[in-house]
Amino acid sequence: MPRIGPYTLHVIETGRFGLDGGAMFGIIPKPLWERRIPADARNRILLHMRCLLLEGAGRLILVDTGLGDKYDARFQEIYAVDHATHELHASLKQAGFCAADVTDVILTHLHFDHAGGGTRRRGDRIVPTFENATYHVQGRHWAWAVAPNPRERGSFLKENIEPLAASGQLYLVDGDIELFPGVHLMTMHGHTEAQQLVRVTDGEQTLVFVADLLPTTAHLGLPWVMAYDVRPLVTVEEKQRFLEQACAEGWQLFFEHDPQTAVAGLERTPKGVAATDERPLHAL
Repeated sequence: MPRIGPYTLHVIETGRFGLDGGAMFGIIPKPLWERRIPADARNRILLHMRCLLLEGAGRLILVDTGLGDKYDARFQEIYAVDHATHELHASLKQAGFCAADVTDVILTHLHFDHAGGGTRRRGDRIVPTFENATYHVQGRHWAWAVAPNPRERGSFLKENIEPLAASGQLYLVDGDIELFPGVHLMTMHGHTEAQQLVRVTDGEQTLVFVADLLPTTAHLGLPWVMAYDVRPLVTVEEKQRFLEQACAEGWQLFFEHDPQTAVAGLERTPKGVAATDERPLHAL
């Protein structure tokens, strides 16, 4: 398995789900975006929920959790939830771990497809999935999520949030910090308030978990911005700054939702920044 600094890196596949292709690509016409990711009969594109596990320095750190299994049949049907091939706990087991081994969970943000797996049903209660872990969420984002705006209310589900507040396992982060040695948080505010990307580096090699700043490789183009973003022009500005730095410093990117690509580098082309050397994480 690849290593960066003290950390061995594992991919944790938690399943697939579907979102409306038009919403995923905003102003980009369907004939253009469908060349890259085809839609089903209901205009949904199938996306992965690919998480990252960092093992080392006395910790087992999980970045995002997928959407979990608390949904009902209607939710499953609307979002084409598919756990037939991959599921959070099965993927942890395949990597040699179980939920109780996880010491830290970094939630990039609290939308259901990123945070839903962080809690589970136990009888008639909903409790944290990772009973021995600290959950790290940006404080500004937490305040945003617990009093949601009308656009995001359907993405911030109480069952994914309230049990964390009641558990005593929640740690609210303040801004861009080095959370653990070599594990840096980078806040972005276009998709939602204070989304945090996770940058893992040893000074020579850098991998960035780009979450919903760049949900797929198809979103590298500056105008290719989701309609889900609360501040799309801010996303454009953040993406431009991020890609300039990533290209200049040779960062590798980890894509959470791309249906094919887990990891890619970047190259500058006459049409803008493009993905290169697309590969699975173990080939990093």
